[in-house]
Order: sequence, then C-alpha cells, then structure tokens
Amino acid sequence: MSPTPPARRLRLGMPKRVFSQVLLMQVAIAAGVAVLATGLFLAPLSQQLDDQAMRRALSIAETTAQEAQIAEELQTTPPTPDGPLQKAAERIRKATHARYVVIMDWRGVRWSHTDTSQIGGIVSTNPGEALAGNEVMAIDNGTLGRTARGKVPLYDTEHRIVGAVSVGIAYDSVRARLLSAIPGLLAYAGGALAVGALAAWLVSRRVQRQTRDLAFSDISALLAEREAMLHGIREGVVALDRAGRVRLLNDEAHRLLGIDEEAVGRSPDEALGEGRTADILAGRVTGTDLLTVRGQRVLVANRMPTDDGGAVATLRDRTELEQLGRELDSTRGLIDALRAQDHEHANRMHTLLGLLELEMYDDAVDFVGEVVGDHRATSEQVTEKIQDPLLAALLVGKATVAAERGVALWISDRTRLPDRLIDARGVVTVVGNLVDNALDAVAGTPHARVEVELRAEGRTAVLRVRDTGPGIPPEQRELIFTEGWSTKEPPAHRKRGIGLSMVRRLAERQGGSATVGEAHGGGAEFTVVLPEALDDPAPEPALSAPVDTPVKEESR
Repeated sequence: MSPTPPARRLRLGMPKRVFSQVLLMQVAIAAGVAVLATGLFLAPLSQQLDDQAMRRALSIAETTAQEAQIAEELQTTPPTPDGPLQKAAERIRKATHARYVVIMDWRGVRWSHTDTSQIGGIVSTNPGEALAGNEVMAIDNGTLGRTARGKVPLYDTEHRIVGAVSVGIAYDSVRARLLSAIPGLLAYAGGALAVGALAAWLVSRRVQRQTRDLAFSDISALLAEREAMLHGIREGVVALDRAGRVRLLNDEAHRLLGIDEEAVGRSPDEALGEGRTADILAGRVTGTDLLTVRGQRVLVANRMPTDDGGAVATLRDRTELEQLGRELDSTRGLIDALRAQDHEHANRMHTLLGLLELEMYDDAVDFVGEVVGDHRATSEQVTEKIQDPLLAALLVGKATVAAERGVALWISDRTRLPDRLIDARGVVTVVGNLVDNALDAVAGTPHARVEVELRAEGRTAVLRVRDTGPGIPPEQRELIFTEGWSTKEPPAHRKRGIGLSMVRRLAERQGGSATVGEAHGGGAEFTVVLPEALDDPAPEPALSAPVDTPVKEESR
C-alpha cells in the first residue's frame, strides 16, 4: 500500500491584491479604534458612576444628620428595634432607595440598621474619621455586602459630636447602571465600525482603480523595472509635476542638460536658466521635435502632458547628426564646385586646343599662365592673411562654392589672423555658419557679394561677415539667434534654425558676443567677438589701405 499523503496545511496569510490588503487593514484599524474608544469610554464611566453613588450616599447622610430630633433622640432613647431612630432611619432609607441608613453613637454602637438584630452592636467598619468630624466617601465591604458609603458626624444643639450617620447604596445598582449603558455604547461603536468599514471599502476601491488591482509585489517589480528602464535608455527623460517643478531626471537627461540632482524640486528656469530649453520644458513653446541648443549639444525635445497635471519631456541628442548634416552639405557643395570646375576646365581645354590648332602659340602660353596664376593667387591671398590651416582651407572651399552660386567671396585687406587659435574647430564652426548664412541671403540677388574680415586684437579674435543681401529687420535681429527660427525651407536630412544659435552659444561660452547690424551700403553685418581666443598676442603687421581683394574671380 502506498503511504497516505500528508494532509495539506491550511495556510492563512495576507491576500495578495492591493484592494484586499488595504480593505483588511483599514477594517482592522477601524475595529481597533472602536474597541479602544469603547474601553476608554467605559473606564471613566465606571469611575463616574462610583463617584455619583458615593456622593449620593453622602448627601443622604448629611440630610439625615441635619434633623435636630435625630441627635436629641440619640441621647435620650435606648437602641431598640422599635425605637424612634430606627423608624426614622427606615423612613429615610425607603424614601431614598438606599441600601441602609445607620445611626451610631460616639462609641460606634448602632441605633438603627436594616437588620434589626444588628441594633445595639458595634459597626463593622471603622467610624473613627466620621466621629472625628470628617466626611467620608468610600466603596466598602460591610455586613450588607459591597456598597458605596457616605459618613458624616452627628452634632447636638451645642455643636458637639454625639455620633455619626452612615448611608450605603448597593453597589449592584451601580454595576447595573454601568451594564445598562454598555449595549447603547456598543451600538454606537458598531455604527462607527460600519461607517469606517464603508469608508475603507470606498478608499480600497479607489486604490484598486489607481493600482489596476495589482499586488504590492507587482507594483514593486514595476517600479524596479521603471528605474532600470529610465536610467538605461539613451534618451533624456524629464518629468515635471503640476506646479512645473522637476521631479525626475534620468542619467541621460543629466548628461544632455549638464545639471545634477539639485535640479529636482526646482522649476526649469531655476535649474537651466532662461532660454529656449527651459521654455520647451515649461511648456511655453509647444510643438513636436522642437530643436534647442544646450551648451555644444543640439537637442530634439518633445513634451507630453500627464493625467495628474504634470508633463514628461524627452530629449534626443542630435549633435552628431547635425554635424553629419553639415558635413553632407559641405560635401555636396564641394561636389557641385568640382562639377563646375570640371565643366570650366573642359571649356578652357577646348579654348587651349583651338589656340594650338590656329597656331597661336604665344596666346596659348599667355592663356595657360593666366589660368594657373588665378588659382595660385587665390590660395596665396587666403593663406597670407589667415595662417590657421583649417580656417584657410574652409575659406578656399567656400570661395569655390560661392563662385558656383554666382557670389563673389572677398577677404578684406584688414584681415590678419595668426596661427595662434586655441579652439580652431570652434572658430571654423562660427565662420562656416556665418558664411553659409550670408551665401543663402545673397543667392539670386544682382551683384551678390560676401566679405569676410578676421582680425586679431591682442588675444581677442574679431570675426565679421558682411553681405549685400536684403538685411535683417531691427525687430528680428535678436530673434534670428533663437534655436529653431529660420526663414528658409529646411533640407530633407535636417532642420534649420541651428547655425546662428550655435554661433552665439559658442561665443558666449568663451565670454564673447554675437551680434548683427546693418552693413555699409545695405545688407547684414554679423560680428562675433571671442576674447582669449589666441594663445599669445602677436604684433599686428602694418595695415595697407583698406582695399578689398576678391578671393576668386572665375570666368564662365
């Protein structure tokens, strides 16, 4: 025979659902409060009933002792069952519903008692305090059981103590009053418990809806997963409460925004400072995929309101994508420039071939020298005035692109920039954005021209780019430096409204400035001042007459 399997144990424990746990705990709390309140009420009630019984007994004793014939008859009559004091005591006892009324002399001998056989005997409790002139209240055990007693001295007409009066009220009547109060009290406690249970049920139902009837363990697991997800994703998350204060930042948001945990509990303006990023997080700027610049980073922000009145903002880093986009633009420009040069080179070769076929050899030599000299002069002019190789290469390339677009790119004769730049890449970014912006502004206009002036004043670099375009209206001269603002259609691979904002941010990061005004003769003039941009100040060479030299003149 197979062994009988052991009986399954009945395991009692807390239910798993939040609704059941909250309801059970709240009902238990309500029941405990009801029991505690009942006990706290009954304890003083019992003491109060005892005190009332003793005072009632004392009052009856005082009233009895104030009758003049009681003291007189105590002195003139013997203690007998048929005596006047026994009759008077019984009359008072029946009228007041007392348990007993005992009249005694100064020796403690009874002159009256409920049990007539006790008359003439000594009282069972000590009458010393009453015979000494003191009033006594107590709960005592005597010949008639447990009673609430009151004792007072008995005076004659000359105010001498001749005895005492002791009155007792049956303690059973006091206990009966207490017991009679308990059902009503329990009814009130039961009603309070029912109201508490109903309130607990309503609260539990609300908690059930808000927690979607999950167990506490499930909620704890969800919170742990949420923390792991928030701090593991490569996208910044910023949560704000209904008052607009930051209440949560994940690790990526700390990195992208450059702030620490002190930002929690503060508004975006307090944590980030005034600017477009704070405006987007605060909801003052609305839309999807909003561009903003934070430090050297280009961010794409989206903000979504939550049911509790707050909001959650997500941040994506588009710095590398923006840089790739600009490199793509530059590559496309260079490809177009190379295509144009190839076309122009073919035309020149055809011209040279025609000169040779016509046996115009001297003209052919002059033509070749002129073409080669133009190219040599362009590179020499740039490198003579701009000694930084990255910046010089940028301007040579921009000159080719400008020529293809029918724009004359000039380097001012006031340009003098030694190879002392601390952050050459930053200056390249500033000049490249300003030149691109100027080329876009003058494209399609007659006699289009862009002039670049780069000067060193001690350790400060001053960068100016002028164009002959339509210019910038005064009311928009600050707006154009705002992230996301642009009057041009964006290309397919990226958005506009970033270049000039990055220029100002780079300048301000070095303690400088970026401004725009009206150029002499019309158009716009952008000026960027970069303090401490050069390592060591170099003496500026003597400036020649301010005659502008074209970078590149190409025949079509």
